[in-house]
Amino acid sequence: MSGNKERETVRPEKIEERSFSIINEELEAMGICLDAENGPVIRRAIHTTADFDYAENLVFTPDAVKTGIRALEAGAVIVTDTNMARAGINKKKAESLGVEVFCFMADPDVTEEASRRGCTRAAVSMEKSASLFGKDASGMPPVIYAIGNAPTALYALCDLIDEGRIHPALVIGAPVGFVNVVSSKEELIKRQNVPSIVARGRKGGSNVAAAIVNAMLYQAGKPEKEGGR
Repeated sequence: MSGNKERETVRPEKIEERSFSIINEELEAMGICLDAENGPVIRRAIHTTADFDYAENLVFTPDAVKTGIRALEAGAVIVTDTNMARAGINKKKAESLGVEVFCFMADPDVTEEASRRGCTRAAVSMEKSASLFGKDASGMPPVIYAIGNAPTALYALCDLIDEGRIHPALVIGAPVGFVNVVSSKEELIKRQNVPSIVARGRKGGSNVAAAIVNAMLYQAGKPEKEGGR
């Protein structure tokens, strides 16, 4: 066995618990104290990525997490920009709350329209979501957008919001990469009237978007503690 550190024996069902214990220990050593509302989301992002930068670069509008949890408890629709993010959202927990998760990226009509206009499928898929779940759709549950890959999806959402075509309960902005990524997140942050959780900077990904959703799913349906969840 390489290295000087002895292998730690952890029962399979205790691995996640031990991981979060390590995260808490390292955050404490770094002098970082997370608040009660946003802490579970930040810890889940760190757990998913092993990247403690998320303790600093995840930014939240006021009560964004509470708003997201309440939307999930009301049987929200979740729209993602990748099937990877869709697959990463806890299906059993979502179904228990009546939450449906959609990704339109591979839909033939989205592909055809994106090709015709010379734009990205991500942008067109957001437009499709507006036609299905937007302000003109009657009796729709709250809508949460979880964007983990495409900055063009975030730009399209900002345009749709500005046009009054959609009114999201929450937008998770976590695209990853180099082209238009930072600027698309900053565009979302400017819209302070839109509840949002944003992974500021270049970092993010479908796994991070799904982790943020899951952090709220795991809290949904639990009694709210005094002073927060």
